[in-house]
Amino acid sequence: MRSFDNPFFVFAAALIAQWLAAYSGDLYRKKIRPLKGAERVDFDIIRAAALTLLGLIIGFSFAMAVSRYDERKNLEQAEANAIGTEYLRADFLPSDAALRVRDLLCTYCNERIDYYSARNEQRVGEIDSDTAKLQSELWTVVARAAAAQQTPIMALVAAGMNEVLNSQVATQAAWWNRIPFTAWALMGLIAVACNLLMGYGEHRTTAFLVVLPLIISTSLFLIADIDNPRKGIIRVQPLNLMTQCAAMKSS
Repeated sequence: MRSFDNPFFVFAAALIAQWLAAYSGDLYRKKIRPLKGAERVDFDIIRAAALTLLGLIIGFSFAMAVSRYDERKNLEQAEANAIGTEYLRADFLPSDAALRVRDLLCTYCNERIDYYSARNEQRVGEIDSDTAKLQSELWTVVARAAAAQQTPIMALVAAGMNEVLNSQVATQAAWWNRIPFTAWALMGLIAVACNLLMGYGEHRTTAFLVVLPLIISTSLFLIADIDNPRKGIIRVQPLNLMTQCAAMKSS
């Protein structure tokens, strides 16, 4: 499990690392090499540039996290639509096959809801295994019916089932698509460097040194939370799948 899977760990680690960097910069200025008056102009330029770069990288990473979150929401809706469409197309199947497909789709829809709601990796593995079995059964039933009646309508039913299976694969790929470690490492290094510069600069009290680490750590916490599809506070709720399951049970 990646450390970034826990947003609270990201917040705590970032806050401690940045505060230590700011304190080290302050200690270096006081004990080893004070900032000379002639150097302050150049120092302020470098500090402002570093803070600007950090802000741009944090903004870029936040945009990446939000885009991935939106993608997961859209794919959840696509899954619900694919399941609902195939449930209706089951009317074109022979009666026994239609009944079997509808039952399997109801169970499959519940499994997909469990997938979105699960937080334990062991439980996710069990859901993936059950989902694979259901997909195999669904395709077997539809394939047999399509082979017995090779008509355009049966081809439409088979295409709908293929869409159900493909939508699950697309969802899985979106959940694996996370902000890369290199982006996290770059943000961390620049954040530490900025706090080191802030600590080295002139200030009246050391309490000021906790302000920037707190702001940046909160930003990183939000990015890590949105980027985490399973263990974050902000998660995609399977509302469309729930609605679809309720509609299929009532029909």
